[in-house]
Amino acid sequence: MSESTALEYLRVTDLHAFYGESHILHGIDFTVYRGELVTLLGRNGAGRTTTLKSILGLVGRRNGSIMVNGREVIQWPTHRIARLGVGYCPEERGIFSSLTTEENLTLPPRLTSEGMSLDEIYSMFPNLKERRRSQGTRLSGGEQQMLAMARILHTGARLLLLDEISEGLAPVIVQKLSEVILRLKDRGFTIVLVEQNFRFASTLADRMYVVERGRIAAEVRKDEINEKQQLLEELLGI
Repeated sequence: MSESTALEYLRVTDLHAFYGESHILHGIDFTVYRGELVTLLGRNGAGRTTTLKSILGLVGRRNGSIMVNGREVIQWPTHRIARLGVGYCPEERGIFSSLTTEENLTLPPRLTSEGMSLDEIYSMFPNLKERRRSQGTRLSGGEQQMLAMARILHTGARLLLLDEISEGLAPVIVQKLSEVILRLKDRGFTIVLVEQNFRFASTLADRMYVVERGRIAAEVRKDEINEKQQLLEELLGI
């Protein structure tokens, strides 16, 4: 195994995905290295969320290659992929409204031994500690988003797939999420972030992939943003 291969946490190659007869992804290719934060940018309907779901096998049909931590998982069921330390935070958050914050946190099983303790989580998300006995329906949108992220950290996930976590949130909450993500990155987490908010994504990402019509249309490193600004504007309409 080469050094570059050993540093890869996720490699997606010629990934095709289908919902029924609809062909959504048309040969997606990208790599994420250990401890890296990569964003998938693109217009609505480009295939970014489908890419995240495909990594975990949450689509009707997929083919190609998905390597997670050196293992080919394209044929694996979702629960087996999750046990490799892959956590998915969906755009809809999936909070159980009848459960308290702490019950939501502790409901999913520990998938690896690296799960954060409740004390660690409450240190990272003080709002959740204050609201730990509140029902899910009583949490604000920002608190629900924090809870959705905290829940996968408690399971022991080390590869975080985060889908539109800034959507519809106040700027002060988005800034808090930025701080949390940077703390997670400092702790060695590997993160794939699907985002519509270019300003939010560009301040966090080591690299950005632009998805267009089910394919990767461009790759931009953080230090290339200025020189590739025109390309990004054309692809994203920013």
